[in-house]
Amino acid sequence: VQLQASGGGLVQAGGSLRLSCAASTRTFSNYVMSWFRQAPGKEREFVGGINMAGDVTSYGDFVKGRFTISRDNAKASVYLEMNSLKPEDTAVYYCAADLRPGHAAREVRGYNYWGQGTQVTVSS
Repeated sequence: VQLQASGGGLVQAGGSLRLSCAASTRTFSNYVMSWFRQAPGKEREFVGGINMAGDVTSYGDFVKGRFTISRDNAKASVYLEMNSLKPEDTAVYYCAADLRPGHAAREVRGYNYWGQGTQVTVSS
């Protein structure tokens, strides 16, 4: 399975971006999907995740209602809508696919596939 993330860019603080991740699989609905991010010198951290059916989501504590994860199983894609962006949101954002059923895992370990990452830069 290949994951192709896109939608990153440069935005001013308070702005918005929508990230997309397209998967090359016909069994996309079998995967829990998540977004992680990694800033320079920091560990990769969980941003948000969505279950296979798309009706259960979870987020990192820092999100505080600013981001929304969604998926379209017919298009084999997952999205991350980011609003009220802050300079500390600057990072490379990765989508990840997990074959384990249930809720999205917050740990990096265990995810089966990773996208190549898309850079998000928020200027102050």
